Amino acid sequence: MPFRCSKTPLVLNQEDRDLLLRLSVSRTESVRRVERAHLLLRLVDGVPPKTLAQESRTHITTVYRLLNKALELGVVAALDDLQRSGRPADITPEAQTWIVSLACQKPKDLGYSYEWWTVRLLQQHVRQHAVEVGHPSVIRIGISTISELLSERDIKPHKIRYYLERRDPDFDEKMAQVLVVVQQAEWTLEQGKPDLRTIVSVSYDEKPGIQAIGTTAPDLPPQSGKHPCVGRDYEYVRHGTLSVLAGIDLVTGTVIGTVEDRHCSQKFVAFLQKLDGLYQPEVKIQMILDNHSAHTSKETRAYLQSVPNRFEFVFTPKHASWLNIIESFFAKMSKSMLRGIWVTSKEELRQRIEQYLDEINENPVPFRWKYRPESAAKETVI
Repeated sequence: MPFRCSKTPLVLNQEDRDLLLRLSVSRTESVRRVERAHLLLRLVDGVPPKTLAQESRTHITTVYRLLNKALELGVVAALDDLQRSGRPADITPEAQTWIVSLACQKPKDLGYSYEWWTVRLLQQHVRQHAVEVGHPSVIRIGISTISELLSERDIKPHKIRYYLERRDPDFDEKMAQVLVVVQQAEWTLEQGKPDLRTIVSVSYDEKPGIQAIGTTAPDLPPQSGKHPCVGRDYEYVRHGTLSVLAGIDLVTGTVIGTVEDRHCSQKFVAFLQKLDGLYQPEVKIQMILDNHSAHTSKETRAYLQSVPNRFEFVFTPKHASWLNIIESFFAKMSKSMLRGIWVTSKEELRQRIEQYLDEINENPVPFRWKYRPESAAKETVI
């Protein structure tokens, strides 16, 4: 609004005066609206603009602009800033499409050493090549404009979200076989007669590389007023690693486990022999397990031939560990018992893991699987 000194007095009706009085003492309105309401009331009371500018420590031009706006547009409009036209958008839709297409490519494919874009790198590339590709409208584009452009299209080229591609051509068939075994175990659970089973279902896997780490200084317990958490020295000693070979009975929830220095065909055969001794000879043992080499080795096949019809292996698809229930047990074990564990030797770690397995088996809980074979069939059709 162009500035001019107005000598027309500002006159208010009672409604406008009440509004200004309410705003001038408000604690919830913006400071700008409160100040303007106070200035307008003082102008109505006849205070000269020059005097009012001195009292409020503002420029006299600001007071006259407020007065002119109130006279021409009304008191309510004078309380707020007028909407400005702003700078017109000068980035063409074609240029926007070009920038988005760049963000969807890898910088290394355009000659850079970077694997993923940063906003600044993308800005530099756009500015350098805008003219040659026919988009001069973005030759001076800023970082914030690029960020806003990508955000509007929900594109985040600087972030990575991992996914797992199905590499097993028989994925659906193997998944259905695993789910059938789990459902058979649930039927046995519903009948409530686990001792009369003719088929035992066991979910099996190994957890290798559990480190036996020892301290070089004692841990400090929490102390009120000094440090609220456990104090631990940064230095540590490695005593080696252990592997847990474990299976969980899907009906009883009992965990059958052994702790070994490593997992190999010999240790796996020993685990099978342990299973063989736990169940009645006429019971078939179904095992859900992955395709580790030890599970299909020459030694394993030789042992299975020595006990015909005793074991039935149901292999999970490749990259589908989530189908094996024992993985949930290992995850719980890592987050609880193994979390922050420091020991003085491998033997101590072995004893504590075996103790943990005994504690779990004091109150075993069967795992109720929610994924159904019919759900898998629907997803296959889709």
